[in-house]
Amino acid sequence: MTFDVTVYITWKEGVLDPQGAAVTESLHKLGYDGVEGVSISKMMKVRLQAEKDNVEQQVVEMCEKLLANPVIEDYTYEIEEVIPS
Repeated sequence: MTFDVTVYITWKEGVLDPQGAAVTESLHKLGYDGVEGVSISKMMKVRLQAEKDNVEQQVVEMCEKLLANPVIEDYTYEIEEVIPS
């Protein structure tokens, strides 16, 4: 079976986000004083051939081993089966 997996990587609470801070500061310089903060995250799309029973296990392994840094990043994911047309 084929699955489309969307993985979202975010900073863990308390981890410094220098890119987000820079964007926040730039928005303030552009006059957007109401912006209280920006957090920069990553989104990845993975198309995966797998058995339905272990697709989630494979996604978690990919996140833990490569896609995310579990020390400083959190991740969530969505798995959608690709229906052939």
